[in-house]
Amino acid sequence: MSQMDSSMGQPGPAEPQQIRVNFTTTSPDLQLPEGRTQLLVPADIKRYGLSRVLNSESMLNTSSPIPFDFLINGSFLRTSLEDYLKANGLSAETTITLQYVRSLIPPVYQASFEHDDWVSDVDVLSGSSRAGVWSGEKFITGQDRILSASYDGLLRIWNNSGNVIATSPSSSLGGHSASIKSAKFLSATQIASAGLDRTVRIWKYSEADDHLSGTLKPSLELYGHKACVESVDVHGPTGRVLSAGSDGSIGLWTTSKSSAPAAPATLVPGANGSASKKRKIASSTAAQRGPLSLTQPHTSAASAAIFDPSDATVAYSASQDHTLRTLDLTTSKVENVITTSHPLLSLCALQRGSGVLLAAGTSARHITVADPRVNAATTSVMTLRGHRNMVGSVAVSPDNDYSLVSGSHDGTCRIWDLRSVRAGTRAEGGGSVSESVYVIERESLKGQKGVKSDVPGRGAKVFGVAWDKSWGIVSGGEDKMVQINRGRDLFAGE
Repeated sequence: MSQMDSSMGQPGPAEPQQIRVNFTTTSPDLQLPEGRTQLLVPADIKRYGLSRVLNSESMLNTSSPIPFDFLINGSFLRTSLEDYLKANGLSAETTITLQYVRSLIPPVYQASFEHDDWVSDVDVLSGSSRAGVWSGEKFITGQDRILSASYDGLLRIWNNSGNVIATSPSSSLGGHSASIKSAKFLSATQIASAGLDRTVRIWKYSEADDHLSGTLKPSLELYGHKACVESVDVHGPTGRVLSAGSDGSIGLWTTSKSSAPAAPATLVPGANGSASKKRKIASSTAAQRGPLSLTQPHTSAASAAIFDPSDATVAYSASQDHTLRTLDLTTSKVENVITTSHPLLSLCALQRGSGVLLAAGTSARHITVADPRVNAATTSVMTLRGHRNMVGSVAVSPDNDYSLVSGSHDGTCRIWDLRSVRAGTRAEGGGSVSESVYVIERESLKGQKGVKSDVPGRGAKVFGVAWDKSWGIVSGGEDKMVQINRGRDLFAGE
């Protein structure tokens, strides 16, 4: 029998299986033309292939490729369509509805800046950062800076080459007398900081003409807190500063010397000390002032207080007493209380239309997302799960209203996309749950893969995180490092 005859009865190559998909999106600028939303695609296609299909001439016809992610019933597609159908017990005849969204970009490691001690907080200055925008023409393009606060009681300002441009003076020259817990840029020339010495301090920042060196000069010492100040937030246009104290108090301060009230006499250093101690302290060049208001809304340590992103007369606070509170700063009254199930350690606000969603890091390893409006049908919107230790810092994305980054004592930062939601299991307490889309490890641990610890993140707890369009994700922690992670083109990484 000839070779041709012997192959006559053999089946030919199988037709590649195809699956019908229905493309949909909530982005008005990415709508498909009518009649092009349904398509037959190969069963083994993954998100990269689907992204290419969507960008093609017959579909969105984009001038340059847009990287897309795809949601099916609230979960990101991370396998082929075929594998997704099998995993969910669905037939290949099923029409799959794919919601396409612009991708979050993977946070590629860029650099680390080393400190002498633990890094408690970080903030950034750039053309797109809050303080950069508030500075207007005072911000010089290309003069991007990182501000870091440390347990050694010093502030440092870094340029993008990793050089320290300026360091704050020691306590004998008007600086903090103990560890700094929090610091923020008010503008390109002004900074607020606070910490274990119970003070909030305002600094004037200036740079030399060559921008290779700078000085941090104390301009205001603000007294009122009777315990450690855990965090500060700022509003540059009004020159206001918010502080959260470990005794449950929330302070509101002004950077204006002339309109700030006098400092409480009993709290000013040397008030009850010897004459020699008073002479020693008199060398402080900064004016001493008190709070515009100091309230006690919490029954346990207040861990964070932040301004509403669009209304500086409203603030939100989070506490270890399990509550989130909405504060009217004009009347100093509590307008709303949300009681959660765990101590709260950190807080940020995502702008949502005319309102906000609050994301609070907890001691129970997750992040609670809540709606602070009094008339909200459900206060707890969803829970973000994935960290393996306390969540001590959170920051919103500079690009959109649905993603945020968190820093945890487990030694990681995690990026979350609130568009990806699933129903919580009974063990998780039900409700809506979102899982992180990217995990950023500490580079300082990369060489210690063989070292096992009984506590996630031992030696590399993340204490502070910031997210900026120019800088990317900046984080600092127990490893004495400021770490920078940026994004890269998604297509190149597939």
